[in-house]
Amino acid sequence: MANSTIMPTTTSSQKRTVFLVDDHPLVREWLSNLINQQSDLAVCGEAADKAHAITLIASTKPEIAVVDISLEEGSGIELIKDIKVTAPEVAILVLSMHDESLYAERSLRAGARGYVMKREVTRNVLQAIRCVLDGKLYLSEKIATALAEKWVEGRPTVLSPVERLSDRELEVFQSLGCGYSTRQTAERLNVSIKTVQAFCARIKEKLNLANANELLREAVRWHDRENVD
Repeated sequence: MANSTIMPTTTSSQKRTVFLVDDHPLVREWLSNLINQQSDLAVCGEAADKAHAITLIASTKPEIAVVDISLEEGSGIELIKDIKVTAPEVAILVLSMHDESLYAERSLRAGARGYVMKREVTRNVLQAIRCVLDGKLYLSEKIATALAEKWVEGRPTVLSPVERLSDRELEVFQSLGCGYSTRQTAERLNVSIKTVQAFCARIKEKLNLANANELLREAVRWHDRENVD
């Protein structure tokens, strides 16, 4: 399956249009098949990276974009922010393998209206899409409770060192943990090498790491723990 695709326009006026952004072809194929089997939903396009997603969302004008956090090039969080600028009428749902306790609030701040884990059962994924299309928020009970305690009740939140990282710092940290070099990380995030080095310096300070080797080891350990969980 191609990295970016525009699907044939559905003939049914009842179907609501969905755009898929995920860097795994098999995931896009599974989602596309699942959604197109529904009487009320249809996939209008898909992309594997940020640049193609922005271009195709502008041309297909979907009602909702289902976005992963990790992409071939660029960041899902940054993509969400860009969509809210270039196509503010498009609702956004994050569908990701990454831990919602770390990414759900970041996604909401960026402009998403929901967060669902890829390990959720099929009916929950469809429920999340329909919920966001109806103008509601979709979060797990655990995350909804945590956010309510923080935002409504004003309870202080105890953050881990990694949770204290900014969105960009976390993207750099994650990229290093995936095995990308500083240069490759700069290319993936479309920033300069000096910018990545500056982020690395701030990450080391926040995580109390002495040098680049400690940063790399911690990034790999964190990445491995996250994927196991």
